[in-house]
Amino acid sequence: TEPIVLEGKCLVVCDSSPSADGAITSSLGISVRSGSAKVAFSATRSTNHEPSEMSNRTMTIYFDQVLVNIGNHFDLTSSIFVAPRKGIYSFSFHVVKVYNRQTIQVSLMQNGYPVISAFAGDQDVTREAASNGVLLLMEREDKVHLKLERGNLMGGWKYSTFSGFLVFPL
Repeated sequence: TEPIVLEGKCLVVCDSSPSADGAITSSLGISVRSGSAKVAFSATRSTNHEPSEMSNRTMTIYFDQVLVNIGNHFDLTSSIFVAPRKGIYSFSFHVVKVYNRQTIQVSLMQNGYPVISAFAGDQDVTREAASNGVLLLMEREDKVHLKLERGNLMGGWKYSTFSGFLVFPL
């Protein structure tokens, strides 16, 4: 069996077989997660919805359909991604407003603080997107979600996406 290196220490797991989530389970039933386990998600809105369906308190932008959720670290109910390990993560979002004559501002939030934002505010178009992307250093259990900082989102939701993946663990 090949050894697994964890923080400079070598661990040999006998009679092991990899599982779908990247963990290695030994004959003793001990599960060890390898550093190469893959993490990726992409979520979208499958239908349009009005702001009343969003949380009035947090203004979290909710997604209702998962296209990819490798590792199951994106929670569809809360629309929050939780980092499974320390590493560099890539995130992008594309939020569309339709027939709305006001400016919107969308922020990517890490542990409750805005990291990047995007605006959409042209008064003369019928569809406009607020989009941005970033690489983030995240610790294990850090949380990321999208927040509507300004304006109202009406319509266009089936064109809105939120995606992220682990570039490499640290």
